[in-house]
Amino acid sequence: MTDVLIVGGGVIGLLLAKDLVQRSVTVKLVEQGEIGAEASWAGGGIVSPLYPWTYSDPITALASWAQNAYPELAQELKGATGVDPEFNPCGLLMLDPPEKDRIVDWADSNQKQFGVLNRSTTLQKEPALEKKFSEAVWWPQIGNIRNPRLLQSLVVYLQGQRLCSLEPHSRVTGIQRLDSGRVQVSTPSKTLSADKVVVCAGAWAGDLLAGMGIDVAIQPVKGQMMVFEPRPGLINSIILHEGRYLIPRLDGRIVVGSTLEHTGYDKTTTNEARDSLLEKACELVPALRSVPVEAHWAGLRPGAPHGIPYIGSLPGWDNVFVNAGHFRNGLVLAPASVRLMTNILLGEEPIVDPSPYHPLSPRPSGEMF
Repeated sequence: MTDVLIVGGGVIGLLLAKDLVQRSVTVKLVEQGEIGAEASWAGGGIVSPLYPWTYSDPITALASWAQNAYPELAQELKGATGVDPEFNPCGLLMLDPPEKDRIVDWADSNQKQFGVLNRSTTLQKEPALEKKFSEAVWWPQIGNIRNPRLLQSLVVYLQGQRLCSLEPHSRVTGIQRLDSGRVQVSTPSKTLSADKVVVCAGAWAGDLLAGMGIDVAIQPVKGQMMVFEPRPGLINSIILHEGRYLIPRLDGRIVVGSTLEHTGYDKTTTNEARDSLLEKACELVPALRSVPVEAHWAGLRPGAPHGIPYIGSLPGWDNVFVNAGHFRNGLVLAPASVRLMTNILLGEEPIVDPSPYHPLSPRPSGEMF
């Protein structure tokens, strides 16, 4: 029976392990630090790209599949583990979004519901809003998942599966072919082998693959965020303006994000970012000035050109694969990205055309998206 070794314990690795054990595949997952403690934990959990019509078709294809999958996934994990990932179908308000002239065609092409609200109607929906804006675009089908609880539920689920073992604090130092056709994965304390290996190492995937002589354009991009103490009912929708957002959790906490910083693997939080996030939050909802900030943190996104992840077999290998480079949309795309990876690993009919994500597929040039 085929066994699979997954390198990386974020949402991609954990969901892939779940997908595989449900198909009776034996899985071992290794993670260099704590499982579920990096970018997947640090993100906001909005189940949509921020301005989806500005993204390429490969992103839209995965995002649409994942959006449909999240409510059922959250219910499944809650029932199986008792840990509620707290999917919140709250809708998203975009205040004066960019490139508004593209929205109608994009929404029609992708069967997405939206509405255009004037300022008065918007304030009826969110009375605490005081930011000056002319109109808002309302997306009723967009929600958010409480990502730390999603990760917790996945860990609890996998810990109860006899076909899965989780190994935190196991940094991979090398990946090699064996004469048997299996793949050897080395860590400082042991060597492991498997029929197939999938690199789901997020921002660290580029360096790991470089050690195998494979060049993929993945680099860490820091994002800083904060969360306010619970104030149930202060806002009820995700609110997005000029790339910054407020996310209401079901318990009344409000998450604020986020920055984009090219600082390598440095996850230090800064007063400058804290002040910027706080200023934006209070500009949108002045009542937040009287709400204490509960936490401020940073994570490292796996940046790739235009956010198109690498999903597929590595050049020169038929049994080593990559699923990384999701940039700002790891949580957004995770269920679909993982299902596509499972399709590829097991020779199933793919949920979407896999060719745009293959490591050898041409990528857009220019800046990260």
